[in-house]
Amino acid sequence: MSTATAADTTLAGYDAEQVRLMEECCILVDKDDRRIGFESKKTCHLMTNIKDGLLHRAFSVFIFDSQDRLLLQQRADEKITFPGYWTNTCCSHPLNKEDELVEENQLGVKCAAQRKLEHELGIPFAQAPLEKMEYLTRIHYLAPSDGLWGEHEIDYVLFLRANVDLNINANEVKATRYVTADELREMFKQADAGEIKMTPWFRLIAENMLFGWWEKLDQLDSVKQPDVIHRY
Repeated sequence: MSTATAADTTLAGYDAEQVRLMEECCILVDKDDRRIGFESKKTCHLMTNIKDGLLHRAFSVFIFDSQDRLLLQQRADEKITFPGYWTNTCCSHPLNKEDELVEENQLGVKCAAQRKLEHELGIPFAQAPLEKMEYLTRIHYLAPSDGLWGEHEIDYVLFLRANVDLNINANEVKATRYVTADELREMFKQADAGEIKMTPWFRLIAENMLFGWWEKLDQLDSVKQPDVIHRY
């Protein structure tokens, strides 16, 4: 991927911690989610590379409390992609490291989710145990953030039912809120009116699958599609 010519300028002016995180290495995959290598988070999120087909692995966590409300976060303004956007509980990437490369039972993705829940929201590992995370399915989507950055991911959808303690990392998360299904529908109306912003992957999951899953939180096995990659 040809990013060298822009190496000194693409991250100029951004938050220092977010720039540092752009050095992490994401897992490259083909359209069938087979591992083909790794590249920096920066390389994976440049639209020039995305337009050339560069695709990486990701996850989206949805945490529901004991009242079946969904925990949302608003991404910090310091974020390089989709700053200030509302989204599901936690969205990030498994990295090219031993424990997050394990594919059996989606263990690597779940380890990454546990790590990021603690990093972004301060949720202790004990409150987000790997064995309680439910893998539902995957989505493949492409979405530009602005002219320079974007996302092109195969995204693993993970559900967790838990009451959690939050200790927000302000460099990652601007705000949080719990919503019912009806309250989330109202937020999408606000987004359509331009009053708030919602991430594209969250909208895709919500508009195509989330509300049906939400009604079956006690019967998730009946809606799981572990071998399917939904393409949008």
